[in-house]
Amino acid sequence: MNANLEYYKVFYHVAGCGSLTQAAEIMCISQPAVSQAIKQLEMLIGGKLFLRTAKGVKLTPEGEVLYKYVKEGYETISLGEKKFRQLLDVDNGEIKIGASDMTLQFYLLPYLERFHDKYPNIKVNVANAPTPETLHQLQLGTIDFAVVSMPFEKKDNIDVLPVRKLETIFVAGNDFRRLKDKVNPLTEIENLPIICLEKNTSTRRSIDEFLGDHGVMMEPEFELATSDMIVQFAVRNLGVGCVVKDFAEKYLESGELFIARFDKNIPDRDMCIVTDNKNPMSVAGKKLLEMLKTI
Repeated sequence: MNANLEYYKVFYHVAGCGSLTQAAEIMCISQPAVSQAIKQLEMLIGGKLFLRTAKGVKLTPEGEVLYKYVKEGYETISLGEKKFRQLLDVDNGEIKIGASDMTLQFYLLPYLERFHDKYPNIKVNVANAPTPETLHQLQLGTIDFAVVSMPFEKKDNIDVLPVRKLETIFVAGNDFRRLKDKVNPLTEIENLPIICLEKNTSTRRSIDEFLGDHGVMMEPEFELATSDMIVQFAVRNLGVGCVVKDFAEKYLESGELFIARFDKNIPDRDMCIVTDNKNPMSVAGKKLLEMLKTI
């Protein structure tokens, strides 16, 4: 590569905005300097990159091919620089966490509040996705760490720290009072209109595995995307909800719902902090992780 990298930087900005003037403003240099850099690049690579139009400039067919590669390379370098700065900056850095609605609501929020009070200039992004996707993002290095619930497949380089227990229960409203104040056979689940999460979640997977181990086949009446909605359906007597207890706590206390008990209980699961030891973590990320582990 004979061309100066600075020429490619100018080329990237001119191609992106279609204007020499706008590119000059973005880069805080003069328009003649932009024009000269483009001319030098064209001389070095031996071809025309832009055509003048009434509104500015546009890429030649050859220029479009070059821009595709330059754009990818320049933005990768810019992302690398940003990541490098984030790794060093504890006062103005950025943290990316992977978490579900449940782990955010019933574990992370108080810690994030304390962390924000202590480091108000650090930006915290929370990526919300099913556990398998969150763990994939962790391995790609697009998040600093994840807070997810078991079970999941433990990959190489993954460190798992359990932080609290999760109790999965069945809840029902007054229309199902025949189930109340007694222990029902687990097989009764096959006869009930069950409301539960969709199959792409760790919670649903653990329930199906537990019931399958005891010879019970659950065919839900409703499969929903969120646990909050399961509780709302159960409150309206649309079925018996299968949900992590935290989501139903308020309605259990008010008496709008009760726990439907069976002769075998779904085992508690762990909520875990998951890190990938092969990916570097920002200083800001390490500070939040320390807070999660010590408070």
